[in-house]
Amino acid sequence: MEMLTIGAFARASRLSPKALRLYDELELLRPARVDPETGYRYYAVGQLEQARLVAWLRRLGMPLARIRRVCALEPGPAAREIRAYWARVEAETVARRDLATFLVDHLSPSPGKDTSMLELRCSALSDTGRVRDANQDSVHVGARVLAVADGCGPYGAPASTAAVQALTFLDDEPLSAGGVLNLLEDAVEGAARAVADLAAPSTAQAPTAGDTGSTLTALVWTGSQLALVHIGDSRAYLLREGGLFRITHDHTVVQSLIDEGRLTPEEATTHPQRAMLLKALGTAAPVADLRLQDVRPGDRCLLCSDGLSTVVPDEEIARLLRSAPSPDDAVRALVGAANDAGGPDNVSCVVADVVEVARPV
Repeated sequence: MEMLTIGAFARASRLSPKALRLYDELELLRPARVDPETGYRYYAVGQLEQARLVAWLRRLGMPLARIRRVCALEPGPAAREIRAYWARVEAETVARRDLATFLVDHLSPSPGKDTSMLELRCSALSDTGRVRDANQDSVHVGARVLAVADGCGPYGAPASTAAVQALTFLDDEPLSAGGVLNLLEDAVEGAARAVADLAAPSTAQAPTAGDTGSTLTALVWTGSQLALVHIGDSRAYLLREGGLFRITHDHTVVQSLIDEGRLTPEEATTHPQRAMLLKALGTAAPVADLRLQDVRPGDRCLLCSDGLSTVVPDEEIARLLRSAPSPDDAVRALVGAANDAGGPDNVSCVVADVVEVARPV
C-alpha cells in the first residue's frame, strides 16, 4: 500500500496538516499508520478521495459532526444527506436575509422630527413546572427594569433573587442611553458579589461556592432604547413584524461546540452537557454581555429562563408571541406551553410590548 507523509497528503488533498490532525482527533479522517516512536502520521493514497470530500463539505460550511455522518454513508444516502443539508442552508439564508434587513433598519437613523414617545407595557409570570419541588427562578417588572434569573444549587432561589435585586435600583434612576451601560456593568458586579456571598460556605458542612450560581438576562428601558445585560443561558428575543430574533447568545458548553462546528443544533438537544454553563453569576470574574437595543412601535420583547427554550421550539415561541393579544396573554401561553411539554424545569417569562403614545404638549 502506497503511503504519503502528512505533509505530502496535505498538499495532495488541499487540507492543512493542522486540519488533518484535528480530523484525526475527531475520528473523521484517521491516518493509515502512526509511527509508534515519533507519532508521525502517514496516509494511504486511497484516502485522498475521502479527504477531498471532507474539504468540499467544509467549503459548503457543513459542521464537522454532520461531515462525519456523511462520510460514513454509501454514495446514494450521502448525496441525500448533502441535499437535505443544503435545503436547510438555503432556508437559513432566507432567515439571515430577513435578519440583515432588520439590522439595516435597526441601524438606520429615522428622518424627520419625532412627535411621539414610546412606552413599554409588560407582564411577567414564573412557574415551578411539573417536576421540580421548588422554584429557583426570579422575575422582575419595574418602572425601567425587566429581568429573569435562573438560580442553581442549594441556594439557587436566593441567588436568582439577589441577581435581580441588584438591578432594581435602576427603576428609580434617571437614565440616558449614553450612561446606562456603565451603570449596568456596576450592577452586574454587585450581582456577582451578592451571589458569591450567598454561595460562600458558612460552616465546614455547607455546600461549596461552586454549587450555587445564577443566570441573569435583563432589559433596562431608557425611554427610547433598551439596554441589554446577559450572562448564562436564559434568553432575550425580539418579535418584529412577525419575525422572531434571538438577541442573546447562550453561554453554554454545547453552544460553544456549535459555534466551533463540532456539534449540530439537533445534536445539542440531547448532549449530556447541554445544561452546563460556561459563564454565570457565582463563577470567578463573570463577564456579562452588554449592549444597546433599538426598538420600534409594535416590537414585542421576551425574556425567559431555559425552562421555556429547552422544551418549546423557537417556531412555537414565535407563534405564541404573534397570536397573544397582550403581554399578559403571552406569558400565560408560553408558560402553559412549557408545562404542556412536560414542564421539566422552572419556567419564567417576561413579555414587553413597545407602544407609541402622543407626546404631552
